[in-house]
Amino acid sequence: MSDLVSDPAKARRVDQIDWSRWQAKDLATLLFVVRDGEILLIRKKRGLGAGKINGPGGKLDPGETPEACAVRECQEELCITPLAPRYCGQHLFQFVDGYSIHVWVYRSDSYEGEVTETDEALPLWFPVDEIPFDEMWEDDRLWLPLMLEEKPFLARYIFDDDSMVDHAIELV
Repeated sequence: MSDLVSDPAKARRVDQIDWSRWQAKDLATLLFVVRDGEILLIRKKRGLGAGKINGPGGKLDPGETPEACAVRECQEELCITPLAPRYCGQHLFQFVDGYSIHVWVYRSDSYEGEVTETDEALPLWFPVDEIPFDEMWEDDRLWLPLMLEEKPFLARYIFDDDSMVDHAIELV
């Protein structure tokens, strides 16, 4: 590593952060339902990334496991219960304004319930080869193909508001 910074918010490159000591302000999840060549995405109505297309997810409750959070968030945002979620990877996001978030990513091939719009999310199905990356977070085009290919990853990012400043993604 080169020229580590004491405050991760001052970093402009991923290699300036000591990730072994880094701690996120928030812990969260994303879960993607993929079936019959399509992926279930949402247009977020509020919170971080409001207006963007993403997967359902949100912050962990105290004492909650990432997998339980991912399922709960799908229930709350889409009125469905994903079945047999599988771990796909992790994101470590550091924002230059000081905010940071650690996100676990899951995938499911099936669910119970009826996909329903809520006050948090508008559900959208897309063919996996027509994912609307231009309406998503900048990093999604880098790691979503790994999730679809079921290649576990660990990704680290630096963001300045909505703009990705630097990133590093490794297969694990």
